[in-house]
Amino acid sequence: MESHGSGLRRVFLLAFCVAGIWAAYIYQGVLQETLSTKRFGPDKKRFEHLAFLNLAQNVVCLIWSFLMIKIWSNGGNGGAPWWSYWSAGITNTIGPAMGIEALKYISYPAQVLAKSSKMIPVMLMGALVYGIRYTFPEYVCTLLVAGGVSTFALLKTSSKTISKLAHPNAPLGYGLCFLNLAFDGFTNATQDSITARYPKTSAWNIMLGMNLWGTIYNLIFMFGWPNAIGYDAIQFCKQHPEAAWDIFLYCLCGAVGQNFIFLTISRFGSLTNTTITTTRKFVSIVVSSVLSGNPLSKMQWGSVIMVFSGLSYQIYLKWKKLRRVQKKRKST
Repeated sequence: MESHGSGLRRVFLLAFCVAGIWAAYIYQGVLQETLSTKRFGPDKKRFEHLAFLNLAQNVVCLIWSFLMIKIWSNGGNGGAPWWSYWSAGITNTIGPAMGIEALKYISYPAQVLAKSSKMIPVMLMGALVYGIRYTFPEYVCTLLVAGGVSTFALLKTSSKTISKLAHPNAPLGYGLCFLNLAFDGFTNATQDSITARYPKTSAWNIMLGMNLWGTIYNLIFMFGWPNAIGYDAIQFCKQHPEAAWDIFLYCLCGAVGQNFIFLTISRFGSLTNTTITTTRKFVSIVVSSVLSGNPLSKMQWGSVIMVFSGLSYQIYLKWKKLRRVQKKRKST
């Protein structure tokens, strides 16, 4: 009975994590799309300074992680020193800014699909630079994702969707997304290196260090000279409180979402977290299509299914590999 109760608690905890991640990031996606396409106020002005979202997100997550460390981690002693995140902070500042800026040029579903193809640059770098040999199923996953993203990019976007974009330019938009992935690759590798050197580093330590440097870099970029764009963004928020409220909710969703991601990884592992976040991206595309009133064509939905079939197959391969490793450990 005790083991049954424990199993039931884990099921409820997993459901809680899924609901938290989906709710936080799906709503954040809605807000991101709103801020990139909506015209605010009687003057019908767009919020052009989307990079300001990164600074706002950094500040909110910095405060959030500091409070979590003080409350749950006894001050967070023993982790990596704050200065060790300076290089990852640069790429983590530039990369997401490019991803958000892409929304001026391509639709939100297109951006989500492009950013879901992270395995492509990873495998290319692994094969060409490090000589890593991948299995045939892994290449099948990559081809499905690459084919789906490419087909979606080549298909004609509806005129209604294009009219909502600030500066429609598909090549530039997709280019920014793939540069975002490249910078994310360096960020992840640097974070792995930091945790290897400082094993006592917690997820909250990483969140604090990354957002500290992100705040510093973004403050310099946004307010470092008299005509910097940060002043225009602040002025826009003063004139359009609705946009300021959307930005605050966007940042709060990001902080809450990260909290649920860390909880999922600590209790259920990174593979479970990958599965939840992958399915969340698919649901985000569905929600965006329904709420925006711009339904995707049958060919576009085919491209979306190709991408997420490849991602799902990749998750299945990782699960099989994990099971084999666990069986070997039990037998030894």
